[in-house]
Amino acid sequence: MPPPEIHLQLTVPSPWIARFAALIPEGGHVLDVACGGGRHARFLLERGFAVTAVDRDTTYVADLAGRAGFEIVAADLEDGSPWPFAGRRFDAVVVANYLHRPLLPRIIGAVAEGGALIYETFARGNERHGRPRNPDHLLRPGELLAAVGEGLQIVAYEYGALDTPRPSVVERVCAVKGTDPRPL
Repeated sequence: MPPPEIHLQLTVPSPWIARFAALIPEGGHVLDVACGGGRHARFLLERGFAVTAVDRDTTYVADLAGRAGFEIVAADLEDGSPWPFAGRRFDAVVVANYLHRPLLPRIIGAVAEGGALIYETFARGNERHGRPRNPDHLLRPGELLAAVGEGLQIVAYEYGALDTPRPSVVERVCAVKGTDPRPL
């Protein structure tokens, strides 16, 4: 069993994603990119959303196989294979603690009209606190905002240091596709 603080990180949804889940259209279909242990997939399934979870290793979400409204896609998103969701659109796309810059246009393009993108990952400065340290895995200040702002309407954006669940530097954005204002 992992230490309590690590176990919490693997099971409790990101407060950012939990906060903006209300922007996902009721009963919508969500894509959980690099789902890892499935904390967001589980959170969203419990709230009545259909979820497609994708990761290179889907071992940690295998217990959800066969559950109504749940789809597992095992895919290495970084090996140069075609994007497994070509032509598909989702009512929301959630991403936490994952960055592969070549995928950003595909992730943004997977958001359906009226849908939401809820994205949070590590940013420059995080190397002082631990992993990831590689600049290839750390956003530059404003990088996510610039990438998303070209195709979606920004609802909320943050960049800065966090103390919990562990010290880190993050950049996060919530954006919607469409021009109608959303209730905040």
